[in-house]
Amino acid sequence: MSDTKDLMQYEHMAQEALRGVIKQALKKAASPERLPGDHHLYITFQTRAPGVSVPPELSSRYRDEMTIVLQHQFWDLAPGETFFSVVLKFDGQPKKLSVPYAAVTRFQDPSVGFGLQFAPGPVEEPAGEVQSLPPRTPKLAAAPEPEDPPEPTDDGPKIVSLDKFRKK
Repeated sequence: MSDTKDLMQYEHMAQEALRGVIKQALKKAASPERLPGDHHLYITFQTRAPGVSVPPELSSRYRDEMTIVLQHQFWDLAPGETFFSVVLKFDGQPKKLSVPYAAVTRFQDPSVGFGLQFAPGPVEEPAGEVQSLPPRTPKLAAAPEPEDPPEPTDDGPKIVSLDKFRKK
């Protein structure tokens, strides 16, 4: 295999082409016939990606990522060239969202088992907000051996190998 850098940016072109599938599906959903049969769309997007516009109460509730469902109750769906907008009800109140296709991380139509996943893009940090570090994971009573990797500092899932505690 060659160490040649991909100056053609094939990965980017493929991602953009797949985002075109989202655009075409939303155009069908925006037509007068809406979504045919049992089709319904789950769209997950980064709420702080450049160009995303959601009401402040939603962006504070969904700080990083949000999934919307387009099935029966959605209004004013407008798929554009680079973004789509839609009105959905949250707590009984209509709210308009505008989402660039580049902010979408997952797109699914579970009625037919179809799905796409995209790498997350850059996000914008909220102005005037100080980011705090996640709480440190408490250490076990027994100190780890020096060759063990350091404990992760996030609150995500942990994998612990029990091999070193088994009797030989």
